Amino acid sequence: MSQDTQPNGYVPRRLHRKPRRIGRTVLLSALMVVVCVLGVGGTYAAKFATALGQSETLQDNEVFPTNTDRPYKDPGDASMNILLLGADKSATDEELDISATSTDQRSDSMMLVHIPADRKKIYIMSVVRDSWVDIPGVGKSKINAAMSYGGVPKLVETLEGLFDQKIDHVAMVDFSAFRELTKAIGGVTVNNPKAFCAYKTTPDVCFEAGNIHIEGQRALKWVRERHAFPGSDYQRVRNQQQFLKAVFKKVLSPEVLASPNKLFDVVNSVMPYVTTDKGLKDAGMLVGLGMQMTSLRSSDLVSFTVPTTGSATIGGQSVEMPDYAAIKKIGEAMADGTLDEYYASIKEQEAANEKAQSGASAG
Repeated sequence: MSQDTQPNGYVPRRLHRKPRRIGRTVLLSALMVVVCVLGVGGTYAAKFATALGQSETLQDNEVFPTNTDRPYKDPGDASMNILLLGADKSATDEELDISATSTDQRSDSMMLVHIPADRKKIYIMSVVRDSWVDIPGVGKSKINAAMSYGGVPKLVETLEGLFDQKIDHVAMVDFSAFRELTKAIGGVTVNNPKAFCAYKTTPDVCFEAGNIHIEGQRALKWVRERHAFPGSDYQRVRNQQQFLKAVFKKVLSPEVLASPNKLFDVVNSVMPYVTTDKGLKDAGMLVGLGMQMTSLRSSDLVSFTVPTTGSATIGGQSVEMPDYAAIKKIGEAMADGTLDEYYASIKEQEAANEKAQSGASAG
């Protein structure tokens, strides 16, 4: 089946909601960071529960595949896998229907979040949008096209098949709330590796190299940009990961953490723009999860990109070839609680590669 062919038989539910544009995943990742420090208790717990309850909800058949051969997860396994999803607006600039399969809809950014049973870490794994994978019932295509073949359930089915791990929850976010989050925490400081200007925008949306403070619209531009980099999506993913760590660090600072009112303002302004499966709608569960993770520090947010083996051209398209051996190891590590060891091994390999490259340059 060609990438532009819409499959038959899938009739999406149109969401009756005021027009919003579903943005990329970064905001919701940051929101999860906020949720994970909500151990405030007392009167504030009720306020947070109300704020968290503002998110919109999709039924299970709108986010999860209905087939019975999904990966098995032991009922006693307390770990949690969450797909954080953002998608580009439609080419017609109309409201994006996240349950639709129109061919101009793509899941543009995907992050698979793994929270282990001991709640001592948060692992955020970015999936490159041009990864050339098998979409069940369709064949090989870029992973960001999966939604066009069967909505969010098809994307979930694709990722579950790739990692052989069950996805417990799905969350999507409207980009409109991104600026509110960064404004609420007073912006963040990131290290910009190379000066650039955002693609197809006004000249004043430019970023110098080095440590820069970003907030609101500028933060949005810095996180979204990919066309300005030779590495395209890879550099954007690195920027997103750095941004999340900066948000985590800011939320854990005395300036924010010591102010339940500020935390409440952040959650209250963001949640109306969030759409989740009904399991994540449970405000009590979210607050409870946050209370289990109050000991987290910025170093406990671990992020990396799911490995690929390199680029290729298939059918005139530039694609990224998944490293299936590495992905198998990631899935196994998610299952047995050893992602920390896997992450340590890839950092060790990266250090060895850098050392080898430095030696070759010196020679």
